[in-house]
Amino acid sequence: MKYDEFAFFNQQLAGMLRDGIPLEGALQKLCAEMQNDALRNELQLLATDLSRGLPLAEAVQRRSLPELYRCLLTVGAQSNDLPGVLTLVADHYQRRYTIWTKLKGMLTYPLIVLIASLLLSIMLAYVLEKLVWPSMAIFNSQMPPGVQVALWFPPLVLGVLLVATALLLTIPKARQFLRWHVPAFRESSLAQIAAALALLVRQGVPLDQALALVERMEGGSTAGAEISRWRQRLAAGHAKFSELAQSGHAFPPLFIWLVAHGREDLGAGFQNAADIYHSRATHQADILLYSALPCSVLALGLLIVMQVQPVFHSLTQVMNMLGSE
Repeated sequence: MKYDEFAFFNQQLAGMLRDGIPLEGALQKLCAEMQNDALRNELQLLATDLSRGLPLAEAVQRRSLPELYRCLLTVGAQSNDLPGVLTLVADHYQRRYTIWTKLKGMLTYPLIVLIASLLLSIMLAYVLEKLVWPSMAIFNSQMPPGVQVALWFPPLVLGVLLVATALLLTIPKARQFLRWHVPAFRESSLAQIAAALALLVRQGVPLDQALALVERMEGGSTAGAEISRWRQRLAAGHAKFSELAQSGHAFPPLFIWLVAHGREDLGAGFQNAADIYHSRATHQADILLYSALPCSVLALGLLIVMQVQPVFHSLTQVMNMLGSE
């Protein structure tokens, strides 16, 4: 899903509802301008169900939309404040888009440099072995095995790194590992969870139901397992958040303290945690983003020097030997 398009859609939908346009008519009008085919089809089917008289709470459950979004639409319909809920949802997804754009940029620059380095390294190895070495008139023998290994070792290492990176980005368990072990991704995940819980709790969803929804959204991740333990402690009678929530690998003590600091207003506590972790994630992403490109270029320069050096070192030795004779 394109979070920016989804955020804009909900902003426009909230405005049209405030102007008195029926929900199904507003959905049909906005869907005509959407580019995401899958999302557009789901929303058009939602509008069709509504036009047939199906209640929103029932119609939205039939659609393949984000679970958080379906829950909030149901809550908004029940509270007769659907435009207000849609505005909050739009802000939520706009913030997710902002931080995710930074995180993608943080990954894109090193990946581009890695691919370019691999191609350049292969080209250098081929040129030095097949063209430069034979073209030297003083050589009538093949390239020494040690020099040949030194030429092709960097492309091998870069190829392994590229394959490992591709696996980390495509395998779900590997992505979960990155999500909770890379600081910028971890802070972003904490901000998203806190923002989702803040939305739910502020709209009157009981804490146990809100935690259950976020647990399902997290699946089998580390955060999902810890939230499951929170729910067990809540069911056991620990009403205060500082008592039911225990810090772990996913949720640090600071997160627990920020939420508990809201005391009776859990919505404010979750929102405070969301704001702080969003700022931390943005700051860390900016640092990594601005340092990734120069560090990658520096690494590429060192790679070229390391790859070319054995050939020219051998050439220099032979030149010195010939000169001394």
